[in-house]
Amino acid sequence: MSNLISWSDFEAIEMRIGTIIEINDFPKAKKPAYQLTIDFGKEIGIKKSSAQITKRYSKEDLLNKQIVAVVNFPKKQIGNFMSECLVLGSINSDDVVLLTSDLKVENGLRIG
Repeated sequence: MSNLISWSDFEAIEMRIGTIIEINDFPKAKKPAYQLTIDFGKEIGIKKSSAQITKRYSKEDLLNKQIVAVVNFPKKQIGNFMSECLVLGSINSDDVVLLTSDLKVENGLRIG
């Protein structure tokens, strides 16, 4: 097991549900990736992220898919793209399976 964190550490992480509303190829990424535009609802708004999920997901698979992301990280420059949130998934080598909601829910709902 990795290092334990406190409950307050966990509470500081804002994981939210968002809907992918736009997907673009990211040819300048070091590894195959997409540029995602994600709607997190009225309170948080629209954020962008890059995700190395091309092995398992086509752009058609991703459009309108609800995913889980961390929305309170600082922005991160990835090549010529500014990532504003971290899309979450389970990772096995270079294969990523996105964390999603099994039912359609309101964008922006907090995961806890």
